[in-house]
Amino acid sequence: MLDFFTILSKGGFVLWCYTFQGIKTNISEPVNALIKGVILQERGGSSRFDHGSLTLKYKLDNEFELVFVVGYQKILSLTYIDKFIDDVHRTFRDLYRQKLENSGFIKLIKEEFEYGEKFLKMLKAAEAIKVQTKMKDFHESEKSKKTVKSLKMDKKEKDKKVENEVVAPVVAKASPKASPKARGGKIVGSTESDEVSKNREAFIQRQLGGGKKKEAPKKSEPKPKGKKARVWENGGTTKDEAAYDYSSKTNGDSEQPLVNERQELLDVELAMVGTASGAIKDLEVNEDDSDDEDEYEEEEVQSKKSSGMFGVFRGLVGSKALTKENLTPVLDKMRDHLIGKNVAADIADKLCLSVAGKLEGKVLGTFSSVASTVKQCLNESLVQILTPKRRVDILRDVLDAQRSKRPYVITFCGVNGVGKSTNLAKICFWLVENGFRVLIAACDTFRAGAVEQLRTHVARLNTLHPAENHGGSKTVFLFEKGYGKDAAGIAMQAINAARDQRYDVVLVDTAGRMQDNEPLMRSLAKLIAINSPDLVLFVGEALVGNEAVDQLVKFNQALADFSQIQNPRLIDGIVLTKFDTIDDKVGAAISMTYTTGQPIVFVGTGQSYPDLRSLNAKAIVHALLK
Repeated sequence: MLDFFTILSKGGFVLWCYTFQGIKTNISEPVNALIKGVILQERGGSSRFDHGSLTLKYKLDNEFELVFVVGYQKILSLTYIDKFIDDVHRTFRDLYRQKLENSGFIKLIKEEFEYGEKFLKMLKAAEAIKVQTKMKDFHESEKSKKTVKSLKMDKKEKDKKVENEVVAPVVAKASPKASPKARGGKIVGSTESDEVSKNREAFIQRQLGGGKKKEAPKKSEPKPKGKKARVWENGGTTKDEAAYDYSSKTNGDSEQPLVNERQELLDVELAMVGTASGAIKDLEVNEDDSDDEDEYEEEEVQSKKSSGMFGVFRGLVGSKALTKENLTPVLDKMRDHLIGKNVAADIADKLCLSVAGKLEGKVLGTFSSVASTVKQCLNESLVQILTPKRRVDILRDVLDAQRSKRPYVITFCGVNGVGKSTNLAKICFWLVENGFRVLIAACDTFRAGAVEQLRTHVARLNTLHPAENHGGSKTVFLFEKGYGKDAAGIAMQAINAARDQRYDVVLVDTAGRMQDNEPLMRSLAKLIAINSPDLVLFVGEALVGNEAVDQLVKFNQALADFSQIQNPRLIDGIVLTKFDTIDDKVGAAISMTYTTGQPIVFVGTGQSYPDLRSLNAKAIVHALLK
């Protein structure tokens, strides 16, 4: 039984709606969720959308910009829904095509439809077809037609059948010289037992290498007795010590070169001061490549680019509506192109299905219009996916926390080796550049050297921004309790210390953990549930493809399962690291954003403190479609 069926425009104007008697369902809430979460967010890879206890199936009409939506209870398994919604879509278009072509859907909103009777007839016919498709009885099956005698096999016949199955391949592989001529499946002049024995002997000889002369083993040269000293390449002796001693120089002062080297390094670091104040800079678009907007407008350019991702549209010439058959070749090529750019395979499939859903049914003309429309459609979908649903403005939020006289808390989490501590130091440098005092909580009590790494960063940051700028107190302070302690307890003590000492921001560094490590995931969920940070950032590599989806899904699932609170905190944003190592394989950004729907807040583009950028959606799409 269905709950409702509605026909509306992509903008949300309802043309027609039918609700079934006895069912009290607020259709506005699930339909609005479908429009906001799927249609407007370019996530139309599946025609099914779940909202609460309801399942919504929808179909897009791209020619007239309409959406056909049917809702029913999630626990029901209705096999006729897909065919039914196709039938309603077809009949509605046939009835009101002329009005839709002349004045669009705006005029139809004011009219009263006489579509209820036809709709109920189609529903009744669809349900009747569903009742007829039932499972076959045993008497209707092929097995019931066989007799009991035909299912039994005599033991002698069974043994003979097995023997023939063993002998047949041996006879087929036997050489002509070793096997006599055969007629009708039997060897002339021999009995069956002789035939079997000869074939077995021939098979054994072949397995043992019979018929091939074995070469005599070569006599090995006698090994010299005793041990021989190994001579290392570029080894050197004690006589070469003076050549490798770089501590003493010609000026007679052995400490001076080391002092000069440290001074040069300090000068380079001091040059960073003042470069990261204000908002984070956007990723730069590579302007070397020519703009592709008019790439397919001229025939000459089209011929050069015909071998590219959109070259398969060469045959789509003429005014005809695009169908699934027309779009399949380019979607396959588009999928391979996206996977080649490091987009996860599942996400690439959904993106292609979303683009196909937007294009199917559109009437287009020449090759150039088809290719440019497909490219524009994919571009819009990718930009919409990468555009965050909400803006994460950390500087504004820190100022709000200051007014409340509390520190702003950011927790970093992720798998091993992705660069959590390094990018935490970059974000700390950016916050200090904007005049905030930062406390770093060393909650990675698992990895050896984690506290020492943070201590080194804190020393460098305090050198770049001396304490005199803040009344003598340290600009960056490291709160650490050593190794093997409870991370959640250390984070709580650090937040309390930051509140007492008037620090503006607390950056919580956690241990790297694989997404399948349940004890460590429980520890992370406990830390976040107890301390309730303002922002939970997942740090991920730009190098990964399918693994990015698995990491994000399992981290979110673990935070939801192990928090033991009613509304658990999940990942709020993403830090994408090592972005300078991937060239144009930027698909991880698409995979991560599509999976969680959360924004990429920071992008790491190098090894120095100012190498931090904010995501530029157009730059990512430009690199992805190259």
